[in-house]
Amino acid sequence: MRLARTEPTDQEPDIRARPPLVREFLLVAGLFLAYKFGRQAANGHVEEAFRNAGRVWDLERALHLPGEGAVQGLLLHSQSLIHAANTYYAAVHFPATALFLVWLYWRRPAHYVRSRRVLAALTAAALVLHLLFPLAPPRMLPAAGLVDTGQVYGPTVYGQTPATDTMANQFAAMPSLHVGWAVMVALGLIAATRSRWRLLWLLHPAITLLVVVGTANHYWLDAIVVVALLAVALAAFRLPLSARTVPARLRGPGAWGSGEGAPVPGYAGGTRLASDAYELGVRPAASEAPVASGASVGAAR
Repeated sequence: MRLARTEPTDQEPDIRARPPLVREFLLVAGLFLAYKFGRQAANGHVEEAFRNAGRVWDLERALHLPGEGAVQGLLLHSQSLIHAANTYYAAVHFPATALFLVWLYWRRPAHYVRSRRVLAALTAAALVLHLLFPLAPPRMLPAAGLVDTGQVYGPTVYGQTPATDTMANQFAAMPSLHVGWAVMVALGLIAATRSRWRLLWLLHPAITLLVVVGTANHYWLDAIVVVALLAVALAAFRLPLSARTVPARLRGPGAWGSGEGAPVPGYAGGTRLASDAYELGVRPAASEAPVASGASVGAAR
């Protein structure tokens, strides 16, 4: 007999790992409101935001990063394309992240807890940067020579006068949470599913990156910084071992008359034994395998 470890399956979620719904709703809503009010509190640093924008623009040129205008030039070839990009920027960011968390909550509770913690940590770090490093987006920077596609072609989520915009802080370009949340959504879904097509979720952050740069709402460095912050958050909040493994299976003749055997039930310690063995890099010998089921015990008698 040997123990096998497989990818996550679409089995019923472990409801024991699912936090109370009301508590989670209040927690997520509270975090969202704290972030929105925090961004508004960072408003008003107009001169500093433009000075920082000049520094970021010069640094990108020194690093030989591609100009944001190259992406915008591609979008401006079609009014329908630029309108679609503006719509994606305005309408996909929050709903996609909310749907991601809702699905994880119901179908992959352990993954949900980790993803919520990572997103909260990433958002908090971004808010601190918004307060310490106000930054005017490239659409406001004369040296960039870019078009404010939201105002010109629509739709837009920002007011026409950034300095007096009470709905959003337009000087909070660094880092780009549009990109950070999109990358987390893609990575979270790839980790929580087993479809052979799951890597296609990476299209979401890829499209988001092109959209935020092409609409001149963010610099390349805004995306680079947020990915670095996300990497730190992912390392800090590791996925629990129980969410990375599935119940072990015993190979060889089993109670069901097939070579696949039956799942080792939780009360027999099968999941723990399989997880521990593979975490330590040890493959148990046949004689060391646990008894798999009541039928096997009966046969031994």
